[in-house]
Amino acid sequence: MYLKTKALVIHVTEYYNENVLLLLLTPDHGRISAKVKGIRRKNSTLSASCQLLAYSEFTLFEYRDMYTVNEASTIELFMPLRNDLLKLSLGTYFAQIGGTVALEDTPSSEILSLTLNCLYALSHLNVPDTQVKAVFELRMVSIAGYTPNLECCVLCGSETPLYFDFAGGVLLCEQCGGYLQTPYQDIDPSILEALRYILNCDPKKLFSFRVGDATLENLAALTETYLLTQFELCFPTLDFYKSLLN
Repeated sequence: MYLKTKALVIHVTEYYNENVLLLLLTPDHGRISAKVKGIRRKNSTLSASCQLLAYSEFTLFEYRDMYTVNEASTIELFMPLRNDLLKLSLGTYFAQIGGTVALEDTPSSEILSLTLNCLYALSHLNVPDTQVKAVFELRMVSIAGYTPNLECCVLCGSETPLYFDFAGGVLLCEQCGGYLQTPYQDIDPSILEALRYILNCDPKKLFSFRVGDATLENLAALTETYLLTQFELCFPTLDFYKSLLN
């Protein structure tokens, strides 16, 4: 049986001999593992389309519950990423998160779309990498079912919250947050406005907001910590990206 689908290559593993195993993020079938035969040969016609972070159209052949790449044609390679190790490392972090949230045999068009949009922003838009990262983290953690409550203080309804509780994903005012025992971050109006914009804006306008450097730094710290708190996982790609920053 053949399956034709567009997909983003989110992981590549050496298989044996000249073969590799791909992890693909597809819109209709979620994560798919697919074997590519002979890709490491010099004359392989599949190498470009099957590299990490390549967005391609694949024809897959299924046999005994295993897919093999029969044909592949490149749609987008995000070439600027491949000339910048910092951007490339951030892109692989996006891919790892996308592969964590997506499930097998489950439609994942929203996950794929967000990942592609953020890879495009890293490659082609004049937007700080930190801003792209913050947008990706907050939207992805919301897709995964952990949308934070950013309306007002969750306990008394105060519209002047002072704290963001990472465990609960809620806002608390100074009075209600005075006895917080879980990790939290101070939150000011500029950060809150940015968070609300990211959550509620049209996907086509995800990167149309601007904040100052200090606000962006605090925003990025909040989105990263919130995602890690909710997922309760470690991501080696994030560790590598941060090692490059340091």
